[in-house]
Amino acid sequence: MIFKDEKDYIMRIVKEMVRVLFSLMFGKKYVSVELEDKNKYEVSGKKLKELLAMADNGEINEAENIVLNDIDYNNKDEVAAAALFYQYLSEKDNDFLVKSNYSKEEVLDGLKHIVEKSGYGDLESIMDL
Repeated sequence: MIFKDEKDYIMRIVKEMVRVLFSLMFGKKYVSVELEDKNKYEVSGKKLKELLAMADNGEINEAENIVLNDIDYNNKDEVAAAALFYQYLSEKDNDFLVKSNYSKEEVLDGLKHIVEKSGYGDLESIMDL
């Protein structure tokens, strides 16, 4: 059983990983990473805004499959979109995720996968994950 503080911990870890990843990729310090322009990003040929709408409709696994199928791990904007996707999911409450056959742990695992495949695997060890 996962307690509320554990889920909040996962959300904080995800947000911190995204912040550090953005800082490393784009070479500037990010205090926090916001979804200021969802239309700016796309991954695997799909706009981030569309992927987030799928997630909001409970189609998280389907959206994740799109994110992971054809992502170009050398394209910083696609990696950023994928990271923002997982950050967005980390903010969903546990009941919603369970109804969508997903979990906070899967959010963290997905982000770790993105970080590792995009060449920033050291980020995991720095954060002691």
